[in-house]
Amino acid sequence: MATSKIQAFLNHPAGPKTIHFWAPTFKWGISIANIADFAKPPEKISYPQQVAVTATGVIWSRYSMVITPRNLNLFAVNVAMAGTGLYQLSRKIRKDYFSDEKEAVPSLEG
Repeated sequence: MATSKIQAFLNHPAGPKTIHFWAPTFKWGISIANIADFAKPPEKISYPQQVAVTATGVIWSRYSMVITPRNLNLFAVNVAMAGTGLYQLSRKIRKDYFSDEKEAVPSLEG
């Protein structure tokens, strides 16, 4: 039983013998790097980078469900990219627009 499942996985049109498996597998590195950046201060987060990560995740999540063969690895990695990108954007927006901390304004009084 287990052997047949392994054989089915290995011979799947999106299995490890194809680029349809390896491209999304390596793409997980982007999501992992974004998760590692959760500890980064919000001031160092880039709007363009996170918008690109989020947009890529949303667009390719949809695409991965309409192509043949259906690629669940591609779908999962792009959902993760969209999620981490949205979280990073929310951190940056909260810091830039909703933070109660006022920036220190230098005083001209001596």
